[in-house]
Amino acid sequence: MIHMELFSSRFRNPCGSVREGETIHFELAAPEKKHLTLICRSDDGTYAAENRMEKVGGTHRCDVAFQSKGLYFYCIADDTGSFLNCSESGKMFFSAEQIWCQQLVVSGDYRPASAFPGGTAYQIFPDRFAISGKVDRLPGRRYHKDIHDLPEWRPDDTGKIRNNDFFGGNLRGITDRLGYLSELGVSLIYLNPVFESNSNHRYDTGDYHKIDRQLGTEDDLRELFRKAAALGIKVILDGVFSHTGDDSLYFNKYGNYDSVGAYQSKTSEFYDWYMFRNWPDEYESWWGIDTLPEVNEMDDSYAEFITGAGGVIDHWMKAGASGFRLDVADELPDEFIAKIRKAIKRNDPAGILIGEVWEDASNKISYGKRRRYFWGDELDGCMNYPFKNAVLEYIRSADAGAFRNSIEEICLHYPNEMLSTCLNMLSSHDTERAINALAAPQGIHDSREVQSSRRLSKDEYLRGVEMLKLAYALMFFLPGIPMIYYGDEIGMQGYGDPFCRGFFCEDTADENVRTAIMEISKKRKENADILDTGNTEFFLSENGVIGFYRIKDDKKLMFIINMSDKTVCCEGKSIEPWRYTVVRIS
Repeated sequence: MIHMELFSSRFRNPCGSVREGETIHFELAAPEKKHLTLICRSDDGTYAAENRMEKVGGTHRCDVAFQSKGLYFYCIADDTGSFLNCSESGKMFFSAEQIWCQQLVVSGDYRPASAFPGGTAYQIFPDRFAISGKVDRLPGRRYHKDIHDLPEWRPDDTGKIRNNDFFGGNLRGITDRLGYLSELGVSLIYLNPVFESNSNHRYDTGDYHKIDRQLGTEDDLRELFRKAAALGIKVILDGVFSHTGDDSLYFNKYGNYDSVGAYQSKTSEFYDWYMFRNWPDEYESWWGIDTLPEVNEMDDSYAEFITGAGGVIDHWMKAGASGFRLDVADELPDEFIAKIRKAIKRNDPAGILIGEVWEDASNKISYGKRRRYFWGDELDGCMNYPFKNAVLEYIRSADAGAFRNSIEEICLHYPNEMLSTCLNMLSSHDTERAINALAAPQGIHDSREVQSSRRLSKDEYLRGVEMLKLAYALMFFLPGIPMIYYGDEIGMQGYGDPFCRGFFCEDTADENVRTAIMEISKKRKENADILDTGNTEFFLSENGVIGFYRIKDDKKLMFIINMSDKTVCCEGKSIEPWRYTVVRIS
């Protein structure tokens, strides 16, 4: 990361991503006897240029504008063939090492999802959040008698993990708790899948046009949308479009649907959706799991079914959804993601599209191809796993330098309007809960059997609570939309899937945690005018202490957190160990 300081706002304006045709001004001090050249190239090799920098007094200056959207790289060289570099302390030097800096150029036509930044999100695993009314017991499903039960983790007699144990959470239960979410400061709900399927996680879609009966009806979902909107809360759905369930209207492996599925006949209208190696039993499936047959997203029939007029996206956007989160975006072709975006925007220009991307989404390579997520015609934002990893590691280790490098890299790589709509989480349905990752990270690597009985000791829990509160405070003031994973705010524990998917038990809630997160959320809401799209400037990152400003126009907010074991004085503030402060300066 030693080049990050060199290509920050100290040396160029604007820093970070730019629009097509936007001029970038470079200006840096260097020995007057040297002549410097800014060398640029495109990622795909179709563009290369050398720009001689003008010497003005003790500085070297150059203006550059990239005319086409895409990913570019540049470096600065002198006439001897040496390249400009920068030490961790910010001192410049020339060396033989060629340091390329990334430059992302976004489409000039991109319009951000401007209604979302500045808010707070809440992720709900529908079966495990709230129950309203009587739980209908559907055939083929196992029901827990006690909401305090541990989710089932053991394979069945055939060695398969069925994920067919249910607690009975439903949409009306979520609607009943909208007041609670509003008090928590939530402005956006992200629902894990709600469409018909046989599993409790519902990532094995059976029918894209039907709500799973366990959750309720389409009318129930529409009511949730309406009542949430009345409280200023938007709701986005989980779009699982890289695969379906084998027990689905479209594949119909077990004949449970009144349709001719692809598994049943080559004449099925759905046959071309799937990729059979040897019909009917050998087919491509998600990560080799044969209950999740993959689809060919570029098949015209499938793409039209999902994104065409009257298709799946149209149906649920018209019902009241505010957008979608795309499951496994890495496994969806760029062209297909672009079609989903168009479908969302034609229903609601302010709608949002979030992608599940675990790495740096600006330069991600998946399946041998550079992805175009942030070029301006695909995603509005992503699940911000780099921030998650950076925050948890900093709270655990107090390595302020590493944290700053990680955050600054994403801030420079991501377009600000997309960074502002990334979902910043500390826990999710796919990862261990943050309190476990913070207080006892060694448990992450245990077997499922060990994790099933592993609970934090009293000391671990108390330490974990303090760490969790600090981690959420930090995440709430970084750029992006902070997202609370249901139950984190009441101190729920759990390592990996399915232990991170327990039921939300109000009778075991830790009010200490909830009160702290509500206070953090309130503070964020009070400063949403800065935090929605404001820039981030670090002024301190050493000895376990982090300090940064969030700046927008003439408004400024200061955030300082101290993870060292000593009280520190910073910017006129005294901060004790394991404490933070937030100050609005202007």
